[in-house]
Parts: sequence; structure tokens; C-alpha cells
Amino acid sequence: MKLLTQTKALADETRLRLIGVLAAHELNVGEIVQVLDMGQSRISRHLKILMDAGLVVCQRHGLWAFYSSSAANGSRALLAAVLEGLKGLPEHQQDLDRAAQVLNDRRLSTTRFFDGIASDWNRLSREMLGDFALGPAIMKRLAASEMEKGTVVDLGCGPGLLLGHLAGAADCVIGVDNSARMLDAAAKLLPEGLEVSLRIGDLEHLPLRDGEADAAIMSLVLHHLAAPQDGIAEMGRVVRPGGQAVLVDFLLHDNETLRTRYGDRWLGFSQNDLQLWLEKAGFQELACERHPVNLGLTLMVVTARREEFSM
Repeated sequence: MKLLTQTKALADETRLRLIGVLAAHELNVGEIVQVLDMGQSRISRHLKILMDAGLVVCQRHGLWAFYSSSAANGSRALLAAVLEGLKGLPEHQQDLDRAAQVLNDRRLSTTRFFDGIASDWNRLSREMLGDFALGPAIMKRLAASEMEKGTVVDLGCGPGLLLGHLAGAADCVIGVDNSARMLDAAAKLLPEGLEVSLRIGDLEHLPLRDGEADAAIMSLVLHHLAAPQDGIAEMGRVVRPGGQAVLVDFLLHDNETLRTRYGDRWLGFSQNDLQLWLEKAGFQELACERHPVNLGLTLMVVTARREEFSM
């Protein structure tokens, strides 16, 4: 009986703590070990019990596995009751605080990585993309009407390879990155006379107002984020209703060298995942083109439009 299996799985303090954390964050085993301060074998054993009960799901990206709670197959009401019961427990809030710190440490590690490679980013980009002209491919998909009199933001602008193209076509251009050295490189790359606002900030917490942008670009940065769906949600927040988004990232792959050499956290994404996250952020996908590039990778170029508010 499914309910009996699930209630037995929940009849343990450690597994309740796991459910509480994994309902808020998708984490790998190493991160869960840090949050709960327990041995890996113990964590793995409890995760297996929760997975067998259908309360936790595992998603594999290459050699890494990421865990999150599951409300599928009739478990939604039970999960909601458990989370409601956990709300008042100090231990639960402590777990959430530690999980937030683990993810923040991951963001800082990513920032340090990109600070270190800022001067070498062009070469690394060519290693991945080869002869594929990413900038023109993105520009071709941006609507001219939103460029001429609107604000375009490049989210994760890096050393500014795209900003020069945008500044010559758009009324107002904003570049956002969490690496100060990348923004310094972007400032040096931009030609004299081009007005571009460079802002430092995390993509999961953008330094932009609600609806400030008429169009947004997020190119080859989603796979670096601790919570990619949060990055897309933020993009949805800053793009006005009716505005446009261009999202570029890799299709799911198993090239583990991208973790160590290029600082990737995720080995690409499925088109279905991107579509689901865009829809949750208020976008409607218009098109998804696939382009084979170097290292056995396939690039997805997705165009989407923010839904208009209905009266």
C-alpha cells in the first residue's frame, strides 16, 4: 500500500529534514552532507528510502546526481502537510539556512572561477563553439521594434562580446554579471562613445526593476547557476509583458571535462526543462533551434515572448 510505504518513510527525523531541504532546493549528495552534517553513506541510505517511497526524485547530469522532493503521483497533499508541520521547527529553519549558505558558497566559487579566466574567455569560448557565430545568431532573433526604442539586457554578459552589437542597435543596453573582472574586461572592450550600463549582481537576484527590460538575453550562463530555474524566473520578472527573451545553452550531454575546465555545474538541459521553466516564468516559447558545435556539444537557441497581462 503506497500510503503505508510513504508514512513509514517519513517516520524518521533525518528523512523529514531531508524532505524539508529538498522541497526548497535541488542538491547533490555532497551538498546534502554539508547541510545535514552527516556521513555520505547515511545520507545515501535515507535518500534511497525516500526515493523508493516516491517522495524524492533523482536527476543525473553526467557523473553527478541531484535530488529534490517530488509531489507527483498523488504525493502533493502529503508533502504539503509535512512542510506545514516543519515550519515551526527551529531545526528546519537551520537546515534551510545552511542550504542557502551552501548554494551561496557555490555562487562565490563560480564568481572566483570567472574572475580567474576573464582574460582568457575568448579562447575558451572558441574551444566550445568553434566557428559558430553566436553573436549574429542572437541578434538575428531579436525583434527590431524592441531594439530601436527599448531596453535590452545581457544577463551574464561576461567580457562583453555581445554588448557592442547591442549598443549599436538598441536604445538602451544593460550588461549584468557577477564577476567584477568580467565587467572590467567588458568596459575595456566597448568602443568609445557607446552608452552601456554595466551592473554587478547574481542572475538569481538581478539588479533590475520589475519589467525594466523590453528584451533579455541569457547566453551560455544557465549551466553555471546553482538554481537555473530561479535565473529564468528572474528573467521573467525583469522583462515587461509582451517583451522578448533569447536563451542560449547546451542540450544535455555527458562531457564531464566542462565541469573542471569551464566551471559548468550542469551538463546541459533538455528542451522540455527549458520550456517548462520559461512557461513558469511567464514566457511562451516561440522557437528552439539546435546547432552542433565543438566537443560533441549541441547548442540550443530559444526565443520566447513574455505573456501579456489579460484583463
